[in-house]
Amino acid sequence: MKKNVIVSLADANYFPLLEELIDSIKRFKQSESIAICVLDAGLTEEQKNKISKKIDEIKSAEWDLEVPGRKVKDKEWLKSQVSRAFLPKYFPNYEKYLWIDCDAWVNDWDCIDLYFQACNEGKLGITQTIGPGYKITSKVNWLFGKLAIIKSQNFKHAVKSKIPYDKARKLAFAPHINIGVFSLEKNSEGWKIWQDNLEQTLKAGNIFGSEGLAINMSVYIDNLKTEFLPLSFNWITSNLLPKYDESNNTFVEPYLPNHKIGIIHLAAGIWKDGKDMRVDKGIEIEIKTLHGKKILKSLRYKN
Repeated sequence: MKKNVIVSLADANYFPLLEELIDSIKRFKQSESIAICVLDAGLTEEQKNKISKKIDEIKSAEWDLEVPGRKVKDKEWLKSQVSRAFLPKYFPNYEKYLWIDCDAWVNDWDCIDLYFQACNEGKLGITQTIGPGYKITSKVNWLFGKLAIIKSQNFKHAVKSKIPYDKARKLAFAPHINIGVFSLEKNSEGWKIWQDNLEQTLKAGNIFGSEGLAINMSVYIDNLKTEFLPLSFNWITSNLLPKYDESNNTFVEPYLPNHKIGIIHLAAGIWKDGKDMRVDKGIEIEIKTLHGKKILKSLRYKN
């Protein structure tokens, strides 16, 4: 019986990305002891049949908390903003859960092992969206050269979600936590803390991003025990492009010592000529090699 599981979610449009994520996991021999489960948010029967032999379980995502119908009409994929906070409900037979967004893929297995280790003793295993090379962490509008209006992602969403100002201020300049990759044990108190905050953020705020705000509240306001992992374990390419190590055929961090990136995450997309790489696999962009050469490269997973 497999004890640990990797879970993702997709609709029909993002199925190619989901398939690439699964393939990126399965190429490692270590994956044989890890279950792979999928939440279906609008996959076709053909798509589900295609991946059924590669994964352990697939279940339909639900609205686990009450969400206004007007906000989610014909947007089944938004279930990812709710259902990922209830993974033990969907797949109860596992001890540890590692969520990876379907627009991400595994480049190095070591990070998978460390995510499962990070959530020991009920802790949340996750990364903060900040690291070497990040030049802006929060935006402000300056008035009269002295006064500032905070425009950080957490603060804006918290205010829109009618989170009390004393709590919103605690989030204002805290390093943002991206919920696209995280780990939690089945019996962690983190699930309940997260779910309670999610119920609050869904009442007034946007559906999209609500689960991210809720996890930031859980960490920075409720002090959920957290093991912060390196940025390379959830490398968001739209924030900072990697470099390419031609000798080892792999993506690496752009600054010394150029560690190998664990998980490549295409959150927010990589855009060229008005097209998103997540939708068009043929898109290539210019990135630098470790020797300073510029090459055209896709950041999508390729077998």
